[in-house]
Amino acid sequence: MGVVSTSLDTFSPDAMLDDLRMLVEIESPSLDLPALAASAEALAAMIERHLGSPAVIVESPAGPHVHWSGGGDPKVLLLGHHDTVFPIGALAARPFTVADGRATGPGVFDMLAGIVQALHGLASLDDLSGVELLFSADEEVGSLASRELIEERALACGAVLVLEPSADGGVLKTGRKGCGTFDVTVHGRASHAGLEPEKGVNALVEVAHQVLAINAIGRPELGTTVTPTVANVGTADNVVPALGRLKVDVRVESAKEKERVESAMAALSAVDPSATISVTGGVNRPPMPESASATLMPLVASVAPELRGLAVGGGSDGNFTAAIGVPTLDGLGAVGGGAHADHEHVLVDTMPERAALIAGLVELICDQR
Repeated sequence: MGVVSTSLDTFSPDAMLDDLRMLVEIESPSLDLPALAASAEALAAMIERHLGSPAVIVESPAGPHVHWSGGGDPKVLLLGHHDTVFPIGALAARPFTVADGRATGPGVFDMLAGIVQALHGLASLDDLSGVELLFSADEEVGSLASRELIEERALACGAVLVLEPSADGGVLKTGRKGCGTFDVTVHGRASHAGLEPEKGVNALVEVAHQVLAINAIGRPELGTTVTPTVANVGTADNVVPALGRLKVDVRVESAKEKERVESAMAALSAVDPSATISVTGGVNRPPMPESASATLMPLVASVAPELRGLAVGGGSDGNFTAAIGVPTLDGLGAVGGGAHADHEHVLVDTMPERAALIAGLVELICDQR
């Protein structure tokens, strides 16, 4: 991989793995406030050790975010998160391990290695004025407590590099679908399933009707998927169920489809007139169009000519920064696979390359602005 001014020999894979181990072994599940506080403190200390000045811990109801500035006029924001999807105890079942060229453990790929690579990359640069870092505590649960801060710093900096994992083979992410979750609640009426089922209003039957209606809202040919994913109905096998809950995952490529899907979900009505339905949620991450990366992707050719980009279905905080008009390039983090799964892993020999990629892009952006 060619770089602007940073050699791969600058980076020590062993030092990067030591930092990665430290973050993984803290464990930082979303919404676990004590765990996130410990993670934020360790991350802030790591930032100061590498970059030479303190980070600021920003408290929020969802846990502490970590913000760092190199001073001067803001020019580029490196964006990530330190929460993971794995509960406390996952580490005991799957400890941090390095074997056969892979680092494994809860959160290594999404996205703790991306944080480590960025810190090592920035530490190789002589001048960090204009550079900011922001690692949120709630990305995995929708970024409700961090979105305002993310948008504020993105607008101030004018360019965003998102440290989320790469697509397969290290490919960058130049666009993302908008995404969100809807919660559908069905209220029926309980009765004895054997003695007087006719006196009940079966929430399970109504949920079944709604699953079929919701599934039909999708338009795969337009990139829109509307997928019922979780249903919880019933209390006992001899009781007509009175309450049903359904979760629906939505992905859209355009604002027009976002509006259509939200309208269709709001318009859902009960097939059984004795049942009632309520719908909450929505597409909280707007689509990230490929045009958002149009001014940043060409810079990659000067740093790593072999890298390409593609649009993907998953969402990130880059959706927010792109939606407010800030140039955004995503997928600059770890190379590996298995996000959110037991086989999550990072390819160790790519870590210096990604650190150099970050260093080169930051150097180019700051020089141009």
